[in-house]
Amino acid sequence: MLTPTLDQDLDTLSPAELVGQLLVVGFDGQRAPRELAAALRDGERAGVILFRRNLTPGLGGLGELQDTCAELAELARPGLPPLIAIDEEGGRVARLSPPALVLPPMRRIASLGDLGLLERVGRVMGHQLRCLGLSMNFAPVVDVDTNPDNPVIGDRAFSRDPSEVAAFAGAYLRGLQASGLLGCLKHYPGHGDTFEDSHHALPSVRHDRARLEAVELLPFRRLAQHADSMMTAHVVYPGLDPQAAATLSSFISGTLLRAELGFEGVLFSDDLEMQAIAGHSEPEEAAVQALEAGCDVLLICSRAEVQARVHAALLARFERNEGFRDRCRQAAGRSLAMRRRCPPQPGSGAELGALLRSEVRALEAELEQRLANAP
Repeated sequence: MLTPTLDQDLDTLSPAELVGQLLVVGFDGQRAPRELAAALRDGERAGVILFRRNLTPGLGGLGELQDTCAELAELARPGLPPLIAIDEEGGRVARLSPPALVLPPMRRIASLGDLGLLERVGRVMGHQLRCLGLSMNFAPVVDVDTNPDNPVIGDRAFSRDPSEVAAFAGAYLRGLQASGLLGCLKHYPGHGDTFEDSHHALPSVRHDRARLEAVELLPFRRLAQHADSMMTAHVVYPGLDPQAAATLSSFISGTLLRAELGFEGVLFSDDLEMQAIAGHSEPEEAAVQALEAGCDVLLICSRAEVQARVHAALLARFERNEGFRDRCRQAAGRSLAMRRRCPPQPGSGAELGALLRSEVRALEAELEQRLANAP
């Protein structure tokens, strides 16, 4: 439910601005291109997601990242703080490079069985990302790694046991949140038992509802009321909805998530340019369907022209359909409330240097020693 203040603030937004609160986008280069800068100034984007292509290595590159985040924050309109997000999971999915904290796969850290350590890992990572000027880490992964032939999850998952995944991911999430950073559970309702990578194809998880509840859904159910956000999987689950991938399913992204799991946070789509979605429908069509299904914020991680087309399609639907207007208003309220809890606040170069020399180096040394001595 929207607060009276937030409700009034949404009333001040034009339709183009309101649907803009539903889009988080990627770009090329170390600085926001002209079109993106204009969209942020005009209130027509909710924020950005950064990739390795946006970063340069070394301490100087971390300083450039602080500058980029400061510029993005300054571009945004007052009252519309941008989300500045990154996928910094550790292992195969890491965007930063030394001297920043670069973690081993979560599976290796979780193998030590120390929830306190995992919470500390999340806290130090959160402090680092906050100092750099980011506001969200798209982590932790709460997929359960039940399929050794899965090409995309593997050791990104904390464990092959769903209860362990819930416990370990919960500890890491608490650490991120204690640092003031937003976290995100992914990939709802579970990408661990696929044989395809949704970047390249549309996978299916062909288990019945009972098995999905016992394994894939268990970590999401246990953590739903503690999470800032979740991210959908571009995966079909015939035991839940035989017609649509989770991102586009009103049962999975709506009824199951909200009424049954009790989730009240922001639901992100995974990148709508991935082939699991883009190979089957135009981005504009998928974007409208994802919003109608229950997603609150859409990720479009690469092409500026696709981002513009999606914004135009959402606006056109908004202007002619009252039910869609209500759905967009609800989603924009969730998006804005979350972003206001964690506006980007880059630290100084001196603060970053002190953090790297103290918390980061100490954690790296402890992890190296404990993992070297692990059985």
